[in-house]
Amino acid sequence: MADRYLSFTGTAPGRFLTRRLGLPQPAPLRRWSERENSLDGPLLHLTAGKSDLDLAPVLGRTGLTAGTEPGSGSEKPAAVVLDATGVRDVETLGEVHGALHPVVRSVAASGRVVVLGAPPDPADHHQAAAQQALEGFTRSLGKEIGRGRTVNLVRLTDAAAAESTLRFLLSPKSAYVSGQVIGVGDGGVGEGSVPGPGDWERALAGRTALVTGGARGIGEAVAQTLARDGARVVVLDVPAAEPDARRVAERLGGSALALDVTAADAGERIAAALPDGLDVLVHNAGITRDRRLVNMPADRWGSVLEVNLASVLRTTDALLARGTLRPGGRIVATASIAGLAGNAGQTNYGASKAGVAGLVRSLAPRALSEHGVTVNAVAPGFIETAMTASIPLFIREAGRRMNSLAQGGLPVDVAETTAWLAHPASGAVNGQVVRVCGQSLLGA
Repeated sequence: MADRYLSFTGTAPGRFLTRRLGLPQPAPLRRWSERENSLDGPLLHLTAGKSDLDLAPVLGRTGLTAGTEPGSGSEKPAAVVLDATGVRDVETLGEVHGALHPVVRSVAASGRVVVLGAPPDPADHHQAAAQQALEGFTRSLGKEIGRGRTVNLVRLTDAAAAESTLRFLLSPKSAYVSGQVIGVGDGGVGEGSVPGPGDWERALAGRTALVTGGARGIGEAVAQTLARDGARVVVLDVPAAEPDARRVAERLGGSALALDVTAADAGERIAAALPDGLDVLVHNAGITRDRRLVNMPADRWGSVLEVNLASVLRTTDALLARGTLRPGGRIVATASIAGLAGNAGQTNYGASKAGVAGLVRSLAPRALSEHGVTVNAVAPGFIETAMTASIPLFIREAGRRMNSLAQGGLPVDVAETTAWLAHPASGAVNGQVVRVCGQSLLGA
């Protein structure tokens, strides 16, 4: 469904009226397309504190022209990367303000600000306090910067291991990801051991990806994006949706698998259908059965927990145990902002999606050490789908506006984030739950 308010605020009367009334003024977001596949403008590389990172080679491969001084011309920076890994105390926190204060207003519309931090040091409470301060700083800046710009924090110790993450955040693919804190190398593969693909645009070539609930909506967008990146996609959905699953699979040059993921033997049947193994497993299938707890019968509770959580646990365990997921594989599960912040009328759904986050954080280190597989999750906020289009008008409008970008996301926003986590060079990203919510005002 079209966002008419967003369209209205793009007109002269709309800008005048919303400004006078103090209403949200969302900016159209620039998303990836074949014709517009990078940000327009230079990249400004700044530093706060003393850093040992060798960022220049990585930033030079993002496709943006990097410099360390603001341009003297009229061209606005498309992105700013602030290396704050050397911030160790309150005094050097002042350098964060000193670096960004003069330039943040000049960042182009739909631009990017990426702050790089170090993991907090448990043996140095001054450094830990200063690095934790970057989280509050980043999320606060994200809520005030406006004009479709995003702000994120990446904690890292090795620049090369973060290349896929920086490429994602410094591109149109991350249009609806803001206010996030992403750890790179903490629980992932070791430094210097994340090889880049020969072709970054077709990084999944030769790999097989399975997307559950892939016949429509977000699942279809995920399947399409993984296929764009070179994967052979298997579109799994319930038998009733088999015609749609086949339609999607045929369009993408993949195959369809009609299967109820809640079946006790679903994992074994998936493994049998993929005798050559699997590289990317995307747990996208999910349902809602909304009702306040006082009015919720047991069957509504149980069906949501069964589809959204129990089936994810069972099939993941089965595929790992059978070795169907090959070393270097990726598991990406779909959580939700409802599982992180809660939502009235969704105790069942919120429980299931919080459970997914718990699964990711617990399984990630073991899956990597025992199977060479990373485990992460995306947590969508308000995404424009057929389901959200059926929500009553005022609730729908509240969902759209209650985030820093003041608009709903699109299925492709979830898909692009999933593709980044599925990337062969994202092996240093493990155990992360990344919200795709435009920095929802709920749950930070």
